[in-house]
Amino acid sequence: MNKFRNALFYFGVTGGFTILIYWIISKGKDLELGKKFQITAPQNGHWEDFLNAMSHNLRHPLAILLAQIITIILVARFFGWLFRKIGQPSVIGEIIAGIVLGPSLVGMYLPEYSAALFPSESLGNLQFLSQIGLILFMFVIGMELDLKVLKNKANDAVVISHASIVIPFALGIGLAYFVYHRFAPEDVEFLSFSLFMGIAMSITAFPVLARIVQERGIHKTRLGAIVITCAAADDITAWCLLAVVIAIVKAGTFVSAVYIVGLAVVYVMAMVFVVKPFLKRVGDLYAASDSLSKPVVAIFFLTLILSSYATEVIGIHALFGAFMAGAIMPDSTKFRNIFIEKVEDVSVIILLPLFFVFTGLRTQIGLINDPYLWKVTGLIILVAVVGKFFGSAFAAKFVGQSWRDSWTIGALMNTRGLMELIVLNIGLDLKVLTPEVFTMMVIMALVTTFMTGPALDLINWVFKTKDAIIPEEIIDNGKFKILISFGNKEKGKSLLRLAHSMIKKQKETATITAMHLTFSDEIHSFNMEENEKDSFHPIIEESEVLDQKITTIFKATIDIETDIADIANHGEYDLLLVGLGKSIFEGTLLGKVLGFTTRIINPDRLIDKFIGKEGLFENSPFDERTRQIISKSKMPLGILVDKDLHDVKHVFMPVFGLDDAFLIDYVQKLIYNNDSHISILDMNGQIKNNFVIANAIEALEHKYPNNISMIANVVGNKFLTEQDLMLISLDSWKSLVNSQSGWLSDIPSILIIKP
Repeated sequence: MNKFRNALFYFGVTGGFTILIYWIISKGKDLELGKKFQITAPQNGHWEDFLNAMSHNLRHPLAILLAQIITIILVARFFGWLFRKIGQPSVIGEIIAGIVLGPSLVGMYLPEYSAALFPSESLGNLQFLSQIGLILFMFVIGMELDLKVLKNKANDAVVISHASIVIPFALGIGLAYFVYHRFAPEDVEFLSFSLFMGIAMSITAFPVLARIVQERGIHKTRLGAIVITCAAADDITAWCLLAVVIAIVKAGTFVSAVYIVGLAVVYVMAMVFVVKPFLKRVGDLYAASDSLSKPVVAIFFLTLILSSYATEVIGIHALFGAFMAGAIMPDSTKFRNIFIEKVEDVSVIILLPLFFVFTGLRTQIGLINDPYLWKVTGLIILVAVVGKFFGSAFAAKFVGQSWRDSWTIGALMNTRGLMELIVLNIGLDLKVLTPEVFTMMVIMALVTTFMTGPALDLINWVFKTKDAIIPEEIIDNGKFKILISFGNKEKGKSLLRLAHSMIKKQKETATITAMHLTFSDEIHSFNMEENEKDSFHPIIEESEVLDQKITTIFKATIDIETDIADIANHGEYDLLLVGLGKSIFEGTLLGKVLGFTTRIINPDRLIDKFIGKEGLFENSPFDERTRQIISKSKMPLGILVDKDLHDVKHVFMPVFGLDDAFLIDYVQKLIYNNDSHISILDMNGQIKNNFVIANAIEALEHKYPNNISMIANVVGNKFLTEQDLMLISLDSWKSLVNSQSGWLSDIPSILIIKP
């Protein structure tokens, strides 16, 4: 009855008001009497009119901007991925993406497409949107700086940092002296031009440097602490210098700039002594809350906008205000994490690539079109490297660092990245730099950032050292070493239980290392320790319950699969245990369909296809991550398909072939250490027909008669549900999955071992 009433009401209201609308429109026609309307009949037909309307819509400024954003994000993500694969920071790839989309490549070879996608009248919108992205990004950079580090480790680091600024600054001014007549704009004084050349030579990219330190695994070492502190001091000093340089350039003379600098000092004092205590108070009031209310978030974002506005009006650029607003945020890691999460995804994924492309549109490699200009470009790169790389290295050596650490500090401080592009764009906007000099300096920024990774590898090779990844107590200790690598904390606990069951009674002669890797762009330098503590907390708790000592490895990386294999290989572990991701049924019909779609959209699979590795995993029942680890690891590898593994008392081991003989070693470990009961199934008569396997099992039966059972077949589901773990070789697992056995729906947790 209720439904009938609702339907009656619905049709009554909609029908009645539809009739009323029709009646009003009909009556409204009478109001048109006496008015003249110009009705244009379609000249080319309705279809042509529709196409013309679509063409007009495509040329609308908003449509062009959205098309630009879509193209930029896709191209930037692709080049970022490509450069990560060759061991470079993704920022290099994104800068290259900008240059590719600019006049240097697409504009040169596809001018019609470039003109349609990036018409000159649309660049203003792109610039302002990219500037908003930069403001948000600089806010994040300010928050990433841990000012407490400067207080605690300021002595040597500040000496190195300031030497790494003043030396290249002086060399940059010296270079400006020689190139001023040929390359400076006509109406720009030498003071302005030279100061900008100096600051451009002096900058260090703190975000890129911090990521490299994390990815190299040296963030917890003394060297890592010094480098991070140097970069933080460098960042603060360089941005303050840049503010002064901008003030001088805008004012025209140093004397006129004193007023701007005076206002800037007042602004900084107000931010440090008035705004910062206010924000701290707000932070303390809401520190216990699980989430921040919108009015509180609004206060902090309003502080960011007002700070940026104030510095723009004063004349030292809005970016300095954004950086300052981030630096005075409450020290609470929770607060900073919340704001970074709110800001970073939008700024880094959507808005920041717009800045790279806008820079690329301004970078015209074609302007460097004769040998002399390339010589000048080479000279700029040489001055930049000598000033920053060697200046930092010699300063580090002077304060007592070893040569190896000194060169490492120099290589890292020579990283310029995005920070350099920001300075160069400011210089171009202020018309202090010509397009020619701008292009040369962009090339210098790319080269000096690109060379950081190879330079560090060369330094390690020369000094016969490797980055500190493997704990000292693990290397060459002569024990049976198990490495467990986990992403999910609960899966990590299961891996630990499994590893413990293999060495429970052999703790004096065996070790377990727990490793957690995370993508470097997902964590920040200021909360690395907290992130590590949070990642390992459940694992350490479980180790205490098991009374099992463990060693931990935490590392930020750009390639998790490769690093898992590299660390396992370098540490010479006897067994690597990992969890299986995604679906274990990828080898079934549905899985093969999904695998086909994955192969299309996953660049790694495409590369494997081209280089011939794809055949190794054509029918592989594993996800992409596991496939990569299998192909790269050189030691025995155990892949756990975890179905809430708590105990390893009842183990089922099917024997499919002669190559399964190595599993007996693991059976023996489980029996001796964990008193596990092993049920062995001879699938194809392999045990009877193979003397080695039969003899090994017979010896185990004689030694542990209560722990070994031979079964003829798996009868019903009850047997499988009573098992804690199925132990199986990699080849046998592939055979089992391809056979689409009924076991797959009832089997317990599975340990798949690659010998």
